[in-house]
Amino acid sequence: MQEEQSTYRSDSRHVPSAELRAPSLTVVIPVFNEAITITSILRKVASSPVVSEIIVVDDGSTDGSRNILEALMPSLAFRLCLHKANAGKAAALRTGFSLASGAYTIIQDADLEYDPTDYTRLIRCLQRHKADAVFGSRFLGKGNPTSLHGIGNRILTFLSNLLSGQHLTDMETCYKVIRSDWLKRFRMSAERFSFEPEVTLLLARRRARIIEVPIIYNGRSHSEGKKIGLRDAFHAVATMIRLALSR
Repeated sequence: MQEEQSTYRSDSRHVPSAELRAPSLTVVIPVFNEAITITSILRKVASSPVVSEIIVVDDGSTDGSRNILEALMPSLAFRLCLHKANAGKAAALRTGFSLASGAYTIIQDADLEYDPTDYTRLIRCLQRHKADAVFGSRFLGKGNPTSLHGIGNRILTFLSNLLSGQHLTDMETCYKVIRSDWLKRFRMSAERFSFEPEVTLLLARRRARIIEVPIIYNGRSHSEGKKIGLRDAFHAVATMIRLALSR
């Protein structure tokens, strides 16, 4: 599928505070049919004092998200990339990663499950431990996932740890702060949500220093727009096995 139809730029820039100016942080936001929440999450991200760049990738939305994003550009500082058709979350992320100029990149879902106020904690941990990546763990923080979704996340994390030699509590978390130069060099082919195990195992191959930090999490149900499902769990397992066999 064609990944990028056009790119727009805003002229303004969001300048981080002097206290946490280094390293610079790019936020990549993949969007697919999030018209209800996209305005709120963009405003929250733009208000973070540690963000130096915001890249939004609309992955073929059909619910008006694209029109909302274009309307927000004069008032918020972000770069907008448009996919002609829905190619999956992983494809949207690869588009964003290729354009990132910050030293580090963090992923932000376009819903309201994850709270951008956690960015400061993640960046401080990154600086303190001189880590290659920082993962925000929902199982260490407030509002951790329960029910079948939470159980599934724990099972996938266990399998990831088994194959990678890591000791993570939440491999499937959206909040991953990773060196941008590594993200640009990784040869990633995952689709949809199997990006999470793929990038985690690729980091393990590079012997990356990964630190986990507790984060705030407010999960939503499928009736509220959650898109990940059982099919994605099978794809995640298949991705991990593929990477394990290709070592």
